[in-house]
Amino acid sequence: MSRYPPRVGQWYEELDSGQLFEIVAYDRDGATVQVQYLDGEIADYDLESWGQLELSPTAEPEDWRSAFELDEESRLDPDAAMHPLQWGSPLSRVEPDTVLGIEDY
Repeated sequence: MSRYPPRVGQWYEELDSGQLFEIVAYDRDGATVQVQYLDGEIADYDLESWGQLELSPTAEPEDWRSAFELDEESRLDPDAAMHPLQWGSPLSRVEPDTVLGIEDY
């Protein structure tokens, strides 16, 4: 049984499966806990189910962003992954030509 109250940002290891996850949301009114596993999968638990989990608090894994395929530059600068340099390129405003109803991409 889990004796740990849910805290957003806390990482846990599920002892039965060995999977690591982080609590990403906790709704006290709705009595739900939303977690994100290391592979990126999202799961929801009600508080009763949460209480039945066998958990161990753990440190944030070094490679927790690997599921999102972020390179080393993106790991150091999270905004780099969200705002690619190409967005400001003048080429991104060029419209493709249409010939005989077929668009050239």
